[in-house]
Amino acid sequence: MTTHLTPAHTANALPYPALARQLESLLGDPMVTVPARLVQPLAGGGSFFVMPATDARLAISKLITFIPDNATRGLPSIQGDVVVFDAVTGQRLCILDGPTVTARRTAAVSLLAAQKLARNTDGPLLVVGAGVQGHSHVEAFAAGLGVREVWVASRSAASADALVRHCHSLGLQARRVDDADAALADCPLVVSTTSAQTVALRTMPRPDAFVAAVGAFTPSMVEWDAAICRRLGLEGTLVVDTRDADHEAGDLLQAGIDVSALPTLGDVIGQTPVWMGCTSRRRAGPVFFKSCGWAGWDLAAARCAVGTEAAAY
Repeated sequence: MTTHLTPAHTANALPYPALARQLESLLGDPMVTVPARLVQPLAGGGSFFVMPATDARLAISKLITFIPDNATRGLPSIQGDVVVFDAVTGQRLCILDGPTVTARRTAAVSLLAAQKLARNTDGPLLVVGAGVQGHSHVEAFAAGLGVREVWVASRSAASADALVRHCHSLGLQARRVDDADAALADCPLVVSTTSAQTVALRTMPRPDAFVAAVGAFTPSMVEWDAAICRRLGLEGTLVVDTRDADHEAGDLLQAGIDVSALPTLGDVIGQTPVWMGCTSRRRAGPVFFKSCGWAGWDLAAARCAVGTEAAAY
């Protein structure tokens, strides 16, 4: 019988430091194949995602829906599953909770990028957007970077206060801030995890900042002001998660930036000529990491889950 992991068991199978290590390992694996994901618009304004990926041992597909206004229905915006198969026998091994995988692998990608690119990891960490991704990024940066202080900004004071309470439950110092732009001056670590329906940040991060921009994952979505993105391209270092960002990185595309010319996280990990050429002229300004999502990250989560005792549930 196929193992169907609950959200809690899926989370237990994906500890952030171990997941970040799996992500790094996957980026160096020549057997990994990730076809383009299918995004089917839905009648109600949402999207249905089909995201396959394979390596020598596993074949997976993430099947999820994204409904931006589901909060008004009391439902999560992301729902679905990650189905994991044995690539040799074709047997279905397990089914992981899709929203949990999405939340944790996205935060682990940001963590890995910060581990490789951040100049100053002391904090505070500024989290802009206090939803699911805000929670997962706090957990990931606390577990993988040792962050101990978090500032939270959100359009919803109630959501910000809930994330502050979650930080306290993790033993972290935390407080709500009402002006995210003003807070950028004090925070060397920044994560933007908003719904990306409108610009949320209009101020330049400090020169030693590492920014993980997560919320915008389609060309029409945006969190960061276009003028700031262009300035980051001139004064800082821009890195994207994968080449899929070439046509999905809304913040950068709307700023008129040639995303295809930017290094990826794989270039950073592999020290490819694209990255080494970038580092030879790396500017003293902020590092801006644009994350859009990729089924390879879900494959790394499947590797992590299958290799843990939690998959026995």
